[in-house]
Amino acid sequence: MKTIHTNLAPGAIGPYSQGVIVNNMFYSSGQIPLTAEGDLVQGTVEEQTHQVFKNLNAVLQEAGASLETVVKATVFIKNMDDFPRINEVYGEYFHTHKPARSCVEVARLPKDVLVEIEVIALVK
Repeated sequence: MKTIHTNLAPGAIGPYSQGVIVNNMFYSSGQIPLTAEGDLVQGTVEEQTHQVFKNLNAVLQEAGASLETVVKATVFIKNMDDFPRINEVYGEYFHTHKPARSCVEVARLPKDVLVEIEVIALVK
């Protein structure tokens, strides 16, 4: 097992890593809309989702993977009414490659953000 860390995404805010590689598969921790410096993006759900994908891209790259090698994504959202707007942004990143996905509404997310996404990807 190899632990992944990059300074281009926010550091872990608890006892976990940004992600791990096991048998050529990368498992990310959930990414929330924090900048690499740890500042919370307070904007719209679309702005928060774009920041989440910026973070996912950074940890995927560090792991030797990419959005094109993602096989499964799990999306956690604070309000299912935001799903169409989150889905629109999500589609900008997964427009040709469409991994399996789950999306669930949750009562609360870390730092009261609107969206959190985790992925599983094949390492190149």
